[in-house]
Amino acid sequence: MQIYWTKINKIIDETPEVKTYFLDCPEGFTWEEGAHTHFALEGFNAGDKPNRSLIRHMSISTLPHENAIGITTRIKDECSEFKTILKNLEVGNEVALFKTHSNVPLRREDKNVYLLSSGVGLATFRPLIMDYLERADNVTHIHSLNIDSSRDFLFPTIFETTADKKFTSQFVDNRKDYYDKVKNLAIDKDGLFYVVGSDEFLVQNIEVLLEQGIKPEQIKLDKHEQQLPEFLSLV
Repeated sequence: MQIYWTKINKIIDETPEVKTYFLDCPEGFTWEEGAHTHFALEGFNAGDKPNRSLIRHMSISTLPHENAIGITTRIKDECSEFKTILKNLEVGNEVALFKTHSNVPLRREDKNVYLLSSGVGLATFRPLIMDYLERADNVTHIHSLNIDSSRDFLFPTIFETTADKKFTSQFVDNRKDYYDKVKNLAIDKDGLFYVVGSDEFLVQNIEVLLEQGIKPEQIKLDKHEQQLPEFLSLV
């Protein structure tokens, strides 16, 4: 396993609780849209075994041509050891990346694509939208639906309806509105439905989609292939 050590080159506040850490691109490090990586803090491999409390599974919120690896995450006042350390890091501090992979690249199959997310899960979809807006080949339309009760919706300038690009974006702040909209989207029995969020969020969305007649193979999750059956065989 190759570990890439790299430095933080910029930190920005996306919302009062969400930050994006921009990292230098190490030589040889590559990724595609929808990628996730293991993001580790200094000292995670200092002992005989990796210190898992210093490692998190994170989505990469940028594309390679942006020349920085973006890690977007929510950091609340009361947070874990990992987030407490991360909150205090500064430009120039080192972090590690390893086991980078994409479970949810944009599928170009001449179908409508629906991106369903909760809160900061939108960071996983940012590169898919960027890639689509630059090259819309073989995608009929993309619709993004995000639920965030904080009302501080992420990336508003990117997740903005653009009719001429066949991209629509919706934000809601409560579950009833969210799931009502998911049911309406599922009228499209041929669409591709990407879902990103907590395991509980995935389960709830899968149940709704399957009840509406969407087939398991139309539902795309940010999970390893061997994990998919435990989610997609729920109903």
